[in-house]
Amino acid sequence: MFTKILIANRGEIACRVIRSCRKMGIATVAVYSDADAGALHVEMADEAVRLGPPPAAESYLLGDAIIAACLATGAQAVHPGYGFLSERASFREACDKAGVVFIGPPATAIAAMGDKIESKKLAKIAGVSVVPGFVGEIDDTDHAVRIAGEIGYPVMMKASAGGGGKGMRLAWSETDVRDGFEATKREGLASFGDDRVFIEKFIEQPRHIEIQLLGDAHGNIVYLNERDCSIQRRHQKVVEEAPSPFVTPEMRKAMGEQAVALAKGVGYTSAGTVEFIAGADRSFYFLEMNTRLQVEHPVTEAITGVDLVEAMIRVAAGEPLGFTQGDVRLDGWAIETRIYAEDPYRGFLPSIGRLATYVPPSPPARVDTGVVEGSEISRFYDPMIAKLITHAPTRAGAIAAQAKALDQYLIRGIGHNIDFLGAVMAHPRFQAGEAVTTAFIAEEYPDGFHGSPVSEAGTTTMIAAAAVMNAVLTERAQLIDGQLSGNGAVFGEDWVVELDGEHVPVGVLATGDAYELLIGTGDTAREVRVTTDWRVGEPLFVARIQDSDGSTASVEVSVAVDGRPVGFRLTTGGRAANVRVLTPRAAELAGHMLVKVPPDLSRFVLSPMPGLLVSLAVAPGDRVEAGQAVATIEAMKMENILRAEKSAVVKEVRAKVGESLAVDAVIVEFEV
Repeated sequence: MFTKILIANRGEIACRVIRSCRKMGIATVAVYSDADAGALHVEMADEAVRLGPPPAAESYLLGDAIIAACLATGAQAVHPGYGFLSERASFREACDKAGVVFIGPPATAIAAMGDKIESKKLAKIAGVSVVPGFVGEIDDTDHAVRIAGEIGYPVMMKASAGGGGKGMRLAWSETDVRDGFEATKREGLASFGDDRVFIEKFIEQPRHIEIQLLGDAHGNIVYLNERDCSIQRRHQKVVEEAPSPFVTPEMRKAMGEQAVALAKGVGYTSAGTVEFIAGADRSFYFLEMNTRLQVEHPVTEAITGVDLVEAMIRVAAGEPLGFTQGDVRLDGWAIETRIYAEDPYRGFLPSIGRLATYVPPSPPARVDTGVVEGSEISRFYDPMIAKLITHAPTRAGAIAAQAKALDQYLIRGIGHNIDFLGAVMAHPRFQAGEAVTTAFIAEEYPDGFHGSPVSEAGTTTMIAAAAVMNAVLTERAQLIDGQLSGNGAVFGEDWVVELDGEHVPVGVLATGDAYELLIGTGDTAREVRVTTDWRVGEPLFVARIQDSDGSTASVEVSVAVDGRPVGFRLTTGGRAANVRVLTPRAAELAGHMLVKVPPDLSRFVLSPMPGLLVSLAVAPGDRVEAGQAVATIEAMKMENILRAEKSAVVKEVRAKVGESLAVDAVIVEFEV
């Protein structure tokens, strides 16, 4: 067995590999760019080696520098994680030549499966179902248009060397192909050093199902059940689960056996994943094979009990698997959500900055992360902050545990998608399971995300939280002022809770270990009992709420609390709301306050996020039409095209190509 391993990666996956190495008694070496000098993976490792400046091309993609670091530190093996050099056959070959063990498959398997065009040809030979499409070289945009017409719309354009949702565009028409083909090539070249593109039929109402494989150098290879990764945005996975609520035992066996056949055909060893697209009729087709550890591997670990990182290390050291297909278990259900540095309220645009507050939920939830409070989220790398994994005997239990953990996850200082993930967990369509497709987000949030729908339970939780917190604040103020009576704090019997503009009368009575609340008036009034240890200043309000007569079961709730000049901003279950507790007179007067009208910004094209201005399509004096492309911003490895909101004439261009822009920076101003 190895005594020292270098991890050729960063962030949460580097930390994840280090944890398994520690468990096995193996010393670790981290590598880092200047942007990651103070990162968690650097702190966790036994040693660390600087690679270079922040851009990946000048640091994490320098294979020679990483091998040199292995030799200098005495690391016998290198684990590539995912992304970066993990699927580069040339890096595997360089490791072999230098005498460093690559913890992953052979170079021949990486090369065969890493090229999506060649992998489809090999899949056909192995008897694997393949999506109809064109798997040859595409000359130019006109050629792409002809191919797409022959296949039949809709089609998907994909970078041949792509992965992780990068270099992919859906085309519903010739216009989409002409608009997106060159952009797909550029993304492929920028992210993977390969601008080849292939086109295939887009399966409507698709499910994204993948089979986890594990093989050794002794001819043994097994499949570790499936994962459902259908909740995606811009082809980037957001929620994953294992097993799939859509897959039958017969389908699981058929997909698994096809995946194993393909892997055996290319002499595969180590962990790998074969991805399939499944239609509504449960037909399935090969998409690609990822010759590495997947981001979503923890859900497979949860239901099988197999530590995939440890297994990869043991296989690389020459050990056999030690179990057969018949030994693979399927224990309960696991859900994983990806916590991203992006703002769902602003079209999921990337967010960068420092984590002013970072408090992940406690076990039994599993949090795989590479950050701590104070860490900086950089524009140079993927926006994923962490992965949150929950496991339970049933799918409903895993979803409930995930929702609870999301409510307890506190992040401040940057935009994040926790509210959105909480909304997905509460969505009836997701909870039903079988009706979820890769179009879920587009179909359920066609106008963008604006928070979870209002629900009676959520409203009661927020009103109760606001009222009790106000009671705690009142008691504290009376104690400081010396006004606290022997009977405890004196509360108004007729408070009014203002929740997003709606006024609800609430009465509060402290009863020693709890608070009795009367919410509302008349026949619709509800009496609830709230038990909590919340203290002033705590960012999370955790309580148990039950109807005062005991007719309902006690429910534990968690509400994130952000202070405002007056009142609070509360978040729970994917819904955020501004809440104030007022006297009846103050509530009456609040209705007369003037509403500030936001300024008209339609005469500007603003940078919606921090990023690099890649291109400008207009100059002063140009006339543009509504929807016309004006500029392209690149951030976190994605290109975003900015378009004019209305027909206008360009008055001034205020930014230059190559300039790094802050959020809301003015790029173009139109004449009024």
